[in-house]
Amino acid sequence: MTARLRWGILATGGIARLFTSDLRLNGFDVRAVGSRSTESARAFAEEFGIATAHGSYDALLADPEVDAIYVATPHPWHAASALAAIEAGKHVLVEKPFTLNEAEARVVADAARDRGVLVLEAMWTRYLPHMVRIREIIASGAIGEVRTMIADHTQKLSDDPSHRLNALDLGGGALLDLGIYPVSFAWDLFGAPAVIQSTAIFKETGADAQIAVQFGYAEGRIASTFSASDARGPNRALVLGTEARIEIDGVWYTPTSFRVIGHDDVVIEEFASDVNGRGMHYQAAAMEELVAAGRLDGGDVLPTEESVAIMGTLDRIRAEIGLRYPGEG
Repeated sequence: MTARLRWGILATGGIARLFTSDLRLNGFDVRAVGSRSTESARAFAEEFGIATAHGSYDALLADPEVDAIYVATPHPWHAASALAAIEAGKHVLVEKPFTLNEAEARVVADAARDRGVLVLEAMWTRYLPHMVRIREIIASGAIGEVRTMIADHTQKLSDDPSHRLNALDLGGGALLDLGIYPVSFAWDLFGAPAVIQSTAIFKETGADAQIAVQFGYAEGRIASTFSASDARGPNRALVLGTEARIEIDGVWYTPTSFRVIGHDDVVIEEFASDVNGRGMHYQAAAMEELVAAGRLDGGDVLPTEESVAIMGTLDRIRAEIGLRYPGEG
């Protein structure tokens, strides 16, 4: 049986609440929470039954009762938070996107390797049961050679210019918040794209509101993604093979259902998720298994080096659409 890590939650925003709720619901050992505000840390600890509330991130990182840190700060602080946790000798699960850009990702990955700890990107979708089964189906050859992936991540979110999603200084925009999901899915299926074609529409703040990306690969494979923060779509995904297709229902990047359908439109297999909570605990379980096995490279589902490379792909997309964040060279 895998030994449990003792978790510490760094930051107390919405995503931290979702993650911690799933950890508590599924029996994980959450020991402490840290916030820049003592009041916020105490309220969070009370809400989730956590024993220790720290009024600073440094205090959390110094806590000897914590083995692993979940980083839930805004995008521009992912790298700094992860590096501080690594320096403290903690394993780190970093909210997606892994960092703000590839250069930061490289520094974080190298630091974790040198310190002998695991750093993992919290791309929770990859660990969900329906995605595990989809990878098994594809590996079995049941749908033939995979040729195409189509996926959207589209939400109707706040138009408030001060909202984090619309603020460039907070790494806001549809690409890093929403587009990371289908981009990571494309990487999961096909690896690094040979060709990238992107187009975007921007808000007055300079943040991207809509972005369409098409990846081209060797042997004629294509991945097509669309993400938007100003209009909600079906949030479905489609994987086309030479022998059959996989239709993933909305919301495809959360626990959901799918069907494998032959060219004659006959359903070959149906899958429905049965998940306790939202499903964010699967990534934590994977991290605990990796640490127990001494796999500090991130494992087979999402190697740390792949997270670095995905940030490079996002950099290329941003260069194509002319999107830069404050402070970047």
